[in-house]
Amino acid sequence: MSNTSTNETDAHDDLGAAGSQLSTAPKEDRPESALGGPALGVVGWIRWFWRQLTSMRVALILLFLLSLGAIPGSLIPQTSVDELKVRTFKEAHETLTPIYEKLQLFDVYSSVWFSAIYILLFVSLIGCIVPRSWQFVGQLRGLPPGAPGRLTRLPAYTTWRTEAEPEQVRDAALALLKGRRFRAHTVKDAVAAEKGYLREAGNLLFHIALIVMLVAFAWGQLFKSEGGKLIIEGDGFSNTLTQYDDFRSGSLYSTEDLAPFGFQLDSFTGTYEKSGPQRGTPRTFEAAVTYSEAGGADKKAVIRVNEPLKVGGSKVYLIAHGYAPVVTVKDGRGKVVFHGAVPLLPFDNNITSTGAIKVMDGYRDKNGKKEQLGFQAFFVPTFAGAGQGDMFSQFPALDFPVMALTGYHGDLRVDSGLPQNVYQLDTSKMTQFKVDQGTGVAQRMRPGETMTLPDGAGSITFEKDIKEWASFQISQQPGNGLALAGAIAAIAGLTGSLFIQRRRVWVRAVRGKDGVTVVEMAGLGRSESARLPEELADLAVTLNAQAPTAPEPAEAEPATAEAEGAEK
Repeated sequence: MSNTSTNETDAHDDLGAAGSQLSTAPKEDRPESALGGPALGVVGWIRWFWRQLTSMRVALILLFLLSLGAIPGSLIPQTSVDELKVRTFKEAHETLTPIYEKLQLFDVYSSVWFSAIYILLFVSLIGCIVPRSWQFVGQLRGLPPGAPGRLTRLPAYTTWRTEAEPEQVRDAALALLKGRRFRAHTVKDAVAAEKGYLREAGNLLFHIALIVMLVAFAWGQLFKSEGGKLIIEGDGFSNTLTQYDDFRSGSLYSTEDLAPFGFQLDSFTGTYEKSGPQRGTPRTFEAAVTYSEAGGADKKAVIRVNEPLKVGGSKVYLIAHGYAPVVTVKDGRGKVVFHGAVPLLPFDNNITSTGAIKVMDGYRDKNGKKEQLGFQAFFVPTFAGAGQGDMFSQFPALDFPVMALTGYHGDLRVDSGLPQNVYQLDTSKMTQFKVDQGTGVAQRMRPGETMTLPDGAGSITFEKDIKEWASFQISQQPGNGLALAGAIAAIAGLTGSLFIQRRRVWVRAVRGKDGVTVVEMAGLGRSESARLPEELADLAVTLNAQAPTAPEPAEAEPATAEAEGAEK
């Protein structure tokens, strides 16, 4: 999609067929009306606009606009990625929100303006590649053009006289050029050769690869799916929509496309650096799972960071980890109303965690009235000890686990019909318990300890068993393989178009007026390069060994135009 410069094009045009078709780049058209000529008709203007659209200049502008348009998609929360962040952003920026909504900045990649840029770039690439591909095929099927009338006009030129016959020189030159992998043939009194077709092939490959990447990007966005799931040790997951904690997909994705598989988290292993400047840095971070596809046998696997489990066309990534203390809640009569592991969410690198314990059914107060319980939990895996500062973890491993609980009773409002965060308590309709130990409203507990609720309301026990949980991301990205292939092809094509030079060489051998053969060699490249004169000099030296220079005549004779030339 690169255009030849005007000066270079003019210079090649002066050489006729010998200087033409060194690339498949179309010549730049300008409407005659802009040059003071007659006005173009409708067809002429359409053709001119099409030429502009398929030019390198417009394509580069579209690429720049596409990359520029992706910036707000990276900086501003996107509805397709995280609706909660978008809602939070709108609440915090009431002035900017109407502007962003009109500009579709919360849905950049599905916006009208981004789609327009994307489609125009796609059309530009298609319109550029198709005619150039056919032209390139025609060049490959053809033969290098014959030598121009005056080789002295070419940028690389040399000449000498030899006693060898012209036919012998041309045969030797033809064999030499073919041996150097030139496409060569004899045209009249000269040998014409050309090399470097891979430059144009690389150029076309680069542009085709761009189209492949654009298709892969569109395919991936339309048919992708991505969801998250937090799983406690011993629990499992089945790849159905209801099993996800959150789920996002492309506009053309159907939940029927979910691959039928499931897995269970057998155990999570995390080890950390004990000392030094990297204290607390994870050293082992892996989840052992048992998985199976529909109708298949169970298989064991270990998922690590950047080492996902590939199953059923999906990839399962390990993205986070935390602790799930096991608690037991009893009512005033000693009946167990809740028992299980409660996952708590970390908010620092030492896994200081917070969360909520909700007892929604089965609890009755001392008078037999149905009620709900809620506990705000604050957990540290390694506590510094009382009097050693605030309750924050000193290390991410379970060296000295402590959990602080604050209890409430009343209505959790889980039946209000409004969505509720499972890790937070809505205490608007609840009353806080007053406890005898701790701060009076909260109590710090070690594993195995029990907090007795006042007025015979029951108790909650922090069991000695502390489980771990892992958070997984399950994603289907159908265009990733195609995008990778396109990227590799683009790099290969760009390398070829940058480092391979397309050039032509002519060797003319004719008998002079004195009966001595005059040999002329000249080369022409697509652009000025120091490599072309060097290559021509090497070819001339090799050919000169087979057709050595004839001795100078005793008396100087008038030199003909064909026998003269300045070596460049």
